[in-house]
Amino acid sequence: MRALDSKNLILASHNAGKLREISDLISPYGFSVRSVADLGLPEPDEDGTTFEQNAYTKAYAAARATGEIALSDDSGLCVDALDGAPGVYTADWAEKADGSGRDFMMAMEKVEAALGEKGADAPDQRRGYFCAVLCLCWPDGHAEYFRGEAHGQLVWPPRGEDGFGYDPVFQPDGHERTFGQMSAQEKHGWSVDHGEGLSHRARAFAKFAIALLP
Repeated sequence: MRALDSKNLILASHNAGKLREISDLISPYGFSVRSVADLGLPEPDEDGTTFEQNAYTKAYAAARATGEIALSDDSGLCVDALDGAPGVYTADWAEKADGSGRDFMMAMEKVEAALGEKGADAPDQRRGYFCAVLCLCWPDGHAEYFRGEAHGQLVWPPRGEDGFGYDPVFQPDGHERTFGQMSAQEKHGWSVDHGEGLSHRARAFAKFAIALLP
């Protein structure tokens, strides 16, 4: 495990919701972060077939372009009845046909329609999990990975206005509310004493903190 000797990181993401969550998770540790969006850097093509591959593509592109250590996140929703889909294509399911952006209400409807085609009506047929992989990458290409998962079930109709993406249809195990009905503090449950947290991203970050932070 390579030591992290800088408090300055480049966040390799243009996703505003993801940037907000990562900033919330990392700020208690005194990091100074800038995003590739702030720097006007383009998004690299993500053609990997795993979360790890896509996370590395983003982090290495940012580290190489800036000469600084970069942190990326690749995440998605994996639904058991859909053989793990949408998985690494989670964001693609939200792409509008005219290329004008992403519509996650449309994406949630696609997931629900696909579950309907499978006849997945009972709660135990609607199992799935969110996965997040953090990649910390140095300009020389060295990388460290931290993976977190949050398991639960898909509900319909969507519930809640908080969070982003597919949060309103994901009810984590042990809870009666969706991520979309939880505050950021409830969803992540992060703490500076390396508490694991509830969300997939918080769990990935807990591993990051335990491995690399004092």
